[in-house]
Amino acid sequence: SFYNIIIKMLLLILCDFNAMQMARVCWWFYFSKVIELTDTVFFILRKKNNQLTFLHVYHHGTMIFNWWAGVKYVAGGQSFLIGLINSFVHVVMYMYYGRAALGPQMHKYLQFFIVTIHSAVNLYADCDFPDSMNIIMLGYAFSLIALFSSFYYQNYISKKTKMSHSKLHHGQDQRAVKGHQKQNCRPAPGWED
Repeated sequence: SFYNIIIKMLLLILCDFNAMQMARVCWWFYFSKVIELTDTVFFILRKKNNQLTFLHVYHHGTMIFNWWAGVKYVAGGQSFLIGLINSFVHVVMYMYYGRAALGPQMHKYLQFFIVTIHSAVNLYADCDFPDSMNIIMLGYAFSLIALFSSFYYQNYISKKTKMSHSKLHHGQDQRAVKGHQKQNCRPAPGWED
């Protein structure tokens, strides 16, 4: 059953993997905790108190010590599951923050850039995937980026430029008409009292 397959996979990962491989994975996870603590220190130095909570400081401040002890004394398969779950949460969280930092105008292009980067990296990685397919995917991704960029330019940037020029000229035309009306509405010389 599906449940048995999942349990067997977890047992393989947790117990049967090469101990040195698992120790290296745990060390890299520990290193990521150092980076996260540095991020917290920058929040404090920049006085971004709205982004700091007790939970945030406590979690990042203690995880570095917990994982130092874990890597030093019990690095291996059992520690891996905790790091896997925590990494998944952080990947989702930082993807959200990264996407938000790009701004809404870039959201629609994000998937094309991810596919492009993935295909380009796969050309140099030693994966069991044909390079010809990576080249096709890379070409396709570039074509989509070019077409969507053109579409975005024509429908948003070009229209905004045309609209601002139109408003500018329309505003000047209105001022010219009003100025002309004012000139024509003045009493003719000799009619003043």
